Amino acid sequence: MMRKSLIKLLLIPLDLAVGLAILLDELLRPVYRPLIAWFASLRLVARLEAAIGRLPPYGALVALAIPFAIVEPLKLLGLLFLARGAFTAGIVTTAIGHLAGFLLVERVYHAGRAQLLTIPWFARIMGWIEAIRQAVIGRIKASTAWQKAVALVRAARERLRGVKLWLARLRA
Repeated sequence: MMRKSLIKLLLIPLDLAVGLAILLDELLRPVYRPLIAWFASLRLVARLEAAIGRLPPYGALVALAIPFAIVEPLKLLGLLFLARGAFTAGIVTTAIGHLAGFLLVERVYHAGRAQLLTIPWFARIMGWIEAIRQAVIGRIKASTAWQKAVALVRAARERLRGVKLWLARLRA
């Protein structure tokens, strides 16, 4: 019993970090999803994705490692700027790092995913990451705070629907 309590306590920071990432993703999704769709529709990007899709597994891994090796240090540099009090530089650098991650790393991963998952150790790591992600999301969604937030969003949507209907009746 004591061990389970300790594990739950130790998982709180992980839950908070993943929960914050999910929340930010949900809030920013309307902004970056159209950008990703536009980027993916570019002819050059489509050609590069097709070329990555034809690479052997370790070739796809190298193709993934190149933008990853650029983007991830950029995010860390942004955090360093923030830690040193250069808030504008930190926010801009971090935002550019995340945007580059969305546009480059995710596109390369998407294009080479089938080949990458044929590498046993890579597939195992991705399985672990997905299992951890799903476990944390499950804990977050089971929490009282999440349930209350969902209920609040539903109530707000219902209220908005009511306002829209009321406005439609006024126009008619």
